[in-house]
Amino acid sequence: MLWAWLSQRWHGWRSALHVAQPATVLAWHRRGFRLFWTWKSRHRTGRPGVPADVRALIREMSMANPLWGAPRIHGELQKLGISVSQSTVAKYVRRSGRPPSQTWRTFLTNQASQIMAADLFVVPTLTFRLLFVLVTLAHDRRRIVHVAVTEHPTAAWTAQQLRNACSENEAPRYLLHDRDSVFADVATTIAGMNTTAVRTAPRSPWQNAYVERVIGSYIDMWSACALDDVLVPRLAGSAFVSRDLLRSSLVARAHEQDAYAADRPHDRNQSGDRPVAAPGGAHQ
Repeated sequence: MLWAWLSQRWHGWRSALHVAQPATVLAWHRRGFRLFWTWKSRHRTGRPGVPADVRALIREMSMANPLWGAPRIHGELQKLGISVSQSTVAKYVRRSGRPPSQTWRTFLTNQASQIMAADLFVVPTLTFRLLFVLVTLAHDRRRIVHVAVTEHPTAAWTAQQLRNACSENEAPRYLLHDRDSVFADVATTIAGMNTTAVRTAPRSPWQNAYVERVIGSYIDMWSACALDDVLVPRLAGSAFVSRDLLRSSLVARAHEQDAYAADRPHDRNQSGDRPVAAPGGAHQ
């Protein structure tokens, strides 16, 4: 339609037409994507750094007073006229070599059947916009529970997606997520489902490794299906492609789990049959 309209309005359009390979067009798009977001973020300078003497003072105070936490040290620094946030103090305090409770790996192992993890990843579009995909994963069988796509992720949207992901009767005991601002209202929302929100440590994606691996598998499948050379034009196309690829990954994963559970008596139901992979990817 575009070329038909141009041919009627612009008679000399053939002189400006150049034939290019698809890889060349994709390279232009990636270069334009980088330039667009570099231009858009040119005025952002970030937070000012913490001076070295303040960091050394925080560590010295935490070592000299092992029973002082970040709130106490933050208050003492304010008395000295040093303006830093409590989160900054918590970042630079001296850590004890031995954890006071169970390790993170032990927590994930002991509560695997009661943990659900959520995370977001980004899909760029043809017009340099970003589409955000929310993936919710159950740790018990690495089962993808829910996936949603939006252009403008908000805390209210994320909370609603978590309501859609699990009912009150199937709500997990813990919901694992990172410190993204879209999870700001999660704790209040899932409190009514008797679920506790567990945030990972700052800059620690390894603590949410299972859902991160699912996102990595999605990206690998995107490349394997030759969709890495496809520019998503709009939200509906990305939502369809994301759900379709995730559903394909679910079915493949479910068949692998069925083969693995074939010789495991405790994975059989009361009738003695193996779990069967449903088209949606869940076991029934």
